[in-house]
Amino acid sequence: MSGHSKWSTIKHKKSAADAKRGKLFTKLIKEITTAARMGGGDPGGNPRLRKAVDEAKAANMPSDNIDRAIKKGTGELEGIVYEEVSYEGYGPAGVAVLVEVTTDNRNRTVADIRHLFTKLGGNLGESGCVSWMFDSVGLVAIDKEAASEDRLMEVALEAGAEDIREEDGRWEVLTSVEGFDAVHKALLDAGVAVAGAELTRLPQTTVRLEGKPAVTMLKLYTQLEDHEDVQNVYANFDIDDEVMESFVG
Repeated sequence: MSGHSKWSTIKHKKSAADAKRGKLFTKLIKEITTAARMGGGDPGGNPRLRKAVDEAKAANMPSDNIDRAIKKGTGELEGIVYEEVSYEGYGPAGVAVLVEVTTDNRNRTVADIRHLFTKLGGNLGESGCVSWMFDSVGLVAIDKEAASEDRLMEVALEAGAEDIREEDGRWEVLTSVEGFDAVHKALLDAGVAVAGAELTRLPQTTVRLEGKPAVTMLKLYTQLEDHEDVQNVYANFDIDDEVMESFVG
């Protein structure tokens, strides 16, 4: 399984620590503000904002914080103007790494990102050097006991899903970016319990890592994720589940 796909399934183990450090709220507020600025302040008509608000509520963010972040995005309240930027590079053994950030100071952020790559056996590359290796998709995760494969095929494929696969003991329904909301809604309307849903990037190929390069790659991945300006990190490493579990734990 690719690094990001597996990491997403065990990321909840570090979410509590992120929240304690305040980093999770910071990231969520940036995402809510940016989503509201780009698509308007109504979650009903702005899928990106709706997803960000749902994640904020799941993290127990106070409603007042959410409302202020939306109003800052729509301009009803004065706030910081954030810019979305992607950085691309290579980790140990040539692993492709794509980093999506939301920042109010591009120079500061790129210096920080470059430092992390250099410190942990990688290098920051030019725009476009690795992004072509990742496909943008919608992904809806469903625990196997929540629905049979036949039931998922009946609901999801009819709603426009592109594929259903079994990964790490669960079903993953893959969609186009454009079809994500329709498939997600169809599953919920059909009473299927959804374990997770996101727009993500999946690598076309993976790089197998073991031993020290694997640990170094996980350090790079984790430290990039922990940076307060970083919203998403995608990488095409293939590391044993046990190694990732023990590293996060």
